[in-house]
Amino acid sequence: MATNKTPVKLAVMNAVHDLPVLVARDEGFFKDEGLDIEFVTTPGMAQVTTSHKVQFDSVFERPLDSVYNEGGIDQYRMCEWGIVKRAVEAEASGLRPRKIVSLGASMSMFAIVVSPDSNFYEPEMLKGKPIAVTPNNGSHFVTLKMIEGFLKKEHVKVTNAGTMPQRIEALKKGDVAAVSLMEPWISVAEKEGLRVLMEAHSTRAEAATDDLDGPTLAAMFRAQARACEVLAKDPTPYVHYFVNEAGGRLEAKDFRHQRLLHAPPQPYTRERWDDTYNWTVGWDMTMPGSSYEKIVDNRAFEQG
Repeated sequence: MATNKTPVKLAVMNAVHDLPVLVARDEGFFKDEGLDIEFVTTPGMAQVTTSHKVQFDSVFERPLDSVYNEGGIDQYRMCEWGIVKRAVEAEASGLRPRKIVSLGASMSMFAIVVSPDSNFYEPEMLKGKPIAVTPNNGSHFVTLKMIEGFLKKEHVKVTNAGTMPQRIEALKKGDVAAVSLMEPWISVAEKEGLRVLMEAHSTRAEAATDDLDGPTLAAMFRAQARACEVLAKDPTPYVHYFVNEAGGRLEAKDFRHQRLLHAPPQPYTRERWDDTYNWTVGWDMTMPGSSYEKIVDNRAFEQG
């Protein structure tokens, strides 16, 4: 059991990414590990109340990133490619350092969604057509991953249409050909008659400040692992987090909890780094020249 003297400031954002953290908090698993946790909530693109509109070239000005850089968060998670980008570029820019300390617990589902009356029936039909994403976040990276098997790079067109609810409205107005969504907004889209063209899971990565020691991280990940066991048995008691994010556009019965997938945090391997980092560089979404040694620290899994 780890007993941290200073409270760990742990980020909570979108439920689809953070559900194991929320369950571990609600069920007392962090306390069982002797941990003192301060949960810091930041706006996310899945929340109906979010008004922040991100830009393609300013990841460190976004709510979670700016709070981390100012010292308001010690540990957080987001899409694997997004963590790679931020860790690499923060290290190169002299911003507050962060290391990849684990492959995360949530395999968040993303979907490319089109209008029901559109003529888009397969990914190839989106050649040169605008797909709305959150720039340099999960919906952006996963959209590229999903569609690169069908279209050449020069024919993939992504654009920014705001938050998840904002991009659904853009789709309904015909401003974009397709949108990339995560839960609960995939379920909202289906309820409102939109059509899912394709979907895929994507894993989170966990990032932490160098000040957060290995035993404390290990205890945090054990708590998340227990939460994953609970969610594997029955996630329905926690569907209310998704319903709340949808702001009245979804009832619990309409949420597709079968899309939820979780597993205990795991070490971030060199092979995983090589594959993910080289792919991200190949799409010009981060800078070349970094290394596993600079960015990854599996100290939570290296206890004696």
